[in-house]
Amino acid sequence: MNASCQCGAVSFKTPTPKPLAVYICHCDECRRQSSSAFGCSAIFPRFELPCKEALSCYTRPTASGHTLNCYFCRTCGTRVIHTTPGKNVLSVKGGCIEGLDWKSAKHIWCKRAMVPIPEGVERSDGEPDDDDGIGLAPRDAEGGVGGA
Repeated sequence: MNASCQCGAVSFKTPTPKPLAVYICHCDECRRQSSSAFGCSAIFPRFELPCKEALSCYTRPTASGHTLNCYFCRTCGTRVIHTTPGKNVLSVKGGCIEGLDWKSAKHIWCKRAMVPIPEGVERSDGEPDDDDGIGLAPRDAEGGVGGA
């Protein structure tokens, strides 16, 4: 899948033709980082960061004791990728990916949702059950990001 920031300075191809999972997250941190009602993350096997010279990183501790590396374009500021040291996956921010299939997205942290959750979608009031076995760090009890 092709992905890029808003200005195109950071562009890359994902390592697999589709993500391992897609999450629409309604937690406080995802709302803040997206400046919207929710954030969207597509989970992929970890790969080498693209266009390193065009990326800056905001690193912060999480309530669960992990470190979250949030990479964004130095030119336009678009948040592109999140990584957690030691995890075998990373997340590409959904709005950066061309042709992402949103229909199978799992809504998480729905207890914090600011918009209605569509009927019939997979949903969780908190973190995803067992992180679907894809190596994500847990989220804290308040809905803070733990690794995706």
